[in-house]
Amino acid sequence: MSITAMTEERNIANALISGLANMAEPPTREQVEEKAIQIAGIFGYTGDLRNIVTEAMESVVTRMGAGVSLVDVNAKHDDQWIHKRDDIDWTYAEAYEEFLRNEGWPPQMVQSLGDVTGRILGHLQDPLSEGTSWNRRGLVIGHVQSGKTANYTGLIARAADAGYKFIIVIAGIHNNLRRQTQQRIDEAFIGRSSDPEDRRKIGVGLDPGYPGAATLTNINEDFNKNTAAKSGWKINDFSKPIILIIKKNVTTLTALHKWLKELNAEGNDRISDVPMLLIDDEADNASINTNKEDLDPTRTNAMIRRILGLFAKSCYVGYTATPFANIFINPDAYGDDVREELFPRDFIYCLDAPTTYFGAEKVFLDEATSESIVRPIDDCEDLIPYSHRRDDPIPELPPSLYRALDTFVVARAIRNLRGQARKHCSMMVNVSRFVPIQKAVRDFLSLREKKIREAVLANYAMPEEVSSRNMYMQGLKEAFYTEYADAGVTWEEVKVGLNGVFENLHLYVINSKSDEVLDYSRYEKEGIGLTAVAVGGLSLSRGLTIEGLTVSYMYRNTKMYDTLMQMGRWFGYRPGFEDLCRVHLSRDSINWYSHIAEAAEELVQQVKRMRRDRLSPEDFGFYVRSHPDSLLITAANKMRSGKEVTVEQSFSGRLRESYIVPIDPDVNAKNFALIADYWRSGFGGQQEKATDKGVIFRDVRVEVIGDFLTRFECHAKFSGMKSDVVSYLERIAAKHPLADVLLISPKGGSGGEAPFALKNQERVVGIGQPDGSAWRLNKDRVASRGDEKLGLSDPQLAEAKAEADRDDKSGAVSDTHYRMARKRPLLMIHSLEPKGDAVTGPIAAFGMSFPYGDYLTTIKVVVNKVWLEQMQGYNDDPDQEEDHDD
Repeated sequence: MSITAMTEERNIANALISGLANMAEPPTREQVEEKAIQIAGIFGYTGDLRNIVTEAMESVVTRMGAGVSLVDVNAKHDDQWIHKRDDIDWTYAEAYEEFLRNEGWPPQMVQSLGDVTGRILGHLQDPLSEGTSWNRRGLVIGHVQSGKTANYTGLIARAADAGYKFIIVIAGIHNNLRRQTQQRIDEAFIGRSSDPEDRRKIGVGLDPGYPGAATLTNINEDFNKNTAAKSGWKINDFSKPIILIIKKNVTTLTALHKWLKELNAEGNDRISDVPMLLIDDEADNASINTNKEDLDPTRTNAMIRRILGLFAKSCYVGYTATPFANIFINPDAYGDDVREELFPRDFIYCLDAPTTYFGAEKVFLDEATSESIVRPIDDCEDLIPYSHRRDDPIPELPPSLYRALDTFVVARAIRNLRGQARKHCSMMVNVSRFVPIQKAVRDFLSLREKKIREAVLANYAMPEEVSSRNMYMQGLKEAFYTEYADAGVTWEEVKVGLNGVFENLHLYVINSKSDEVLDYSRYEKEGIGLTAVAVGGLSLSRGLTIEGLTVSYMYRNTKMYDTLMQMGRWFGYRPGFEDLCRVHLSRDSINWYSHIAEAAEELVQQVKRMRRDRLSPEDFGFYVRSHPDSLLITAANKMRSGKEVTVEQSFSGRLRESYIVPIDPDVNAKNFALIADYWRSGFGGQQEKATDKGVIFRDVRVEVIGDFLTRFECHAKFSGMKSDVVSYLERIAAKHPLADVLLISPKGGSGGEAPFALKNQERVVGIGQPDGSAWRLNKDRVASRGDEKLGLSDPQLAEAKAEADRDDKSGAVSDTHYRMARKRPLLMIHSLEPKGDAVTGPIAAFGMSFPYGDYLTTIKVVVNKVWLEQMQGYNDDPDQEEDHDD
């Protein structure tokens, strides 16, 4: 496809989207198709309209909320200053928004982005404000692969319009991520390619009147001593704003500090007349526990603080998708002065994800969509175990990885049949941190791909009785019927289409030691959709965009929040092929991702609640530091000596469940007898009331619940958590003297014939259980989604719905929304029936849901090295990755 034809297709799509944006009611697909045919006729376009129609449909339904901010309520700051300055000409911002529209962004999204970046700018200081010195510190919390770069680029454009003259973007710790960020900023803000071999105008710079911006970094070179020395420039030598895209390492930051101090600082070693903005992308990534000197978090963050300190007028904005950032909870990585300097004391801004975002909610939390997307890996441990060394032999790949490759080939064929042949389509494989292992995996996959290619060439046009005799064709056919039988195409159509899959299919090993580059833009220039299988480790995991990611296969076991979430490259936007996406993970990872997704959602709700209660970022910082999951990071740093550590914990807005349950029949018999006793006595004399799924006792005294939980027998691995739950219940008893008790007993469940006996809820038993005495529940969840709404009043249900609508999730109400509406603790009691023969039921379990609003109430918890090892499992340490940049 020629560049002219691609431009024509883009123009038709833009014209169609603009036309639909003005319609009062969302149009049907038929209406969009009809309008597309009309516009194509005007352009004289005779090509395939399916992609254009799909993109337009996505555009119609895509919305993004305004987000929510938490600000220092005691600060004297006017966040409306941008509306009071009539001298601002939004040249950079308007050019950027036009650039996004030309890239195919829906108009409503561009408008939303402008509104949100305007609000964030309002939280910064007016660069023309009076006063010899000021500084502002903030944090923006987004979602993995959801457009954080687009957001901070919009903020940069607006800041430049308002008068910020010097801008630094710290783009992670890897060369390929820094290069990718530089390319994006070149297009979207600088307006000229920074490639020394190709200094042409690009992106926003194609507009003849665009003022442009200066940069002292380029796609090949970070800021270093040579760049600084040969420039000889001072900041004030430029009439335009200057922007630098740098890596977060000690060498780069030291070189920049030296240049700023020697060439730009005046009396008192300060730069007094230059308003400065520093964007810290992936603010949580200071390589928490690293042994690599250049990535030492104490030194990198100290250098950031020193650079900020050179400027009399500075703003620091961290961007992260994992709010458990170092600035909140890693005391070892920060001296007191650094923590004080980088802590987001002035504002925290939570971005909303657009409605079409393919995120943790769809992949892990929504039971219906999760079931179609996520595939557990149960056969990798014997071949490429979690814990392996760089020189371990790899005898063969697990069958599940070959099945994932078959799925990917079929998915590409279906996407081609949908008219997406010119769109990129990728598969990610992340099973090892070691470069030799990554190469071995690629070699096995390459051999398999060659055999599949040969089988397809020989069989795609043959009758079914002939082609089905080939084992590789059998694998593809099985993948189709297992995964995509409902994708709207037949096997016969897919079989014929398989031959077109291999034309631009390439396998890559992506790490900082490899010279292979996943260069989608080269194919784009030729109008070709690349079909890529990318094998790698950390370079794949953090920040690098994998275009059109359709099938992911990851077998890793780290439990560090930031690393694990960043490994989730499958999050993002999947227009026209979301139903084809598959994510293959170990059961441990599925459980942990689900847990993190819940925790992240709860944190955003805490920000909203704290805003309502007029609390400050400092209060949020305290809450995050006392969040149960903060232990994984703080403890990992403090426990090398093996000592015990006492930490504060808050369960505000949290659900704590006994997801590790004992399978001993005698223990369960005692627990069910205990449940029957309390049920019979009305949990202290209360009347039971029916719900849609069992009965509820209201106004139960918390001492009764505490007594019940104390007597309820847990598995040894959960007993510590149960003790913490009881302690926390006691701490909040003065504020919440009464609670509700929900006995979950679904009408269609088995059992429940005896008086005061619950009907069972069936649960699948995953393989790889901890030991012979316990059953660990799938996704570490006991309750079904939505159980927490049982027993809520109509006004409370309406409040939860209103909260969900404010989150702009198309009205999807989650348990965190129900928890916000419920103003008291809730005890849920379950009887579980294991599915299969591995475990014999029924088994008793409980969950304790705590209301929001008690963020500053904590209990003291003592943890030791045994606890840490139990929580972290195998030591898959991201700082041992071989593809760190040196």
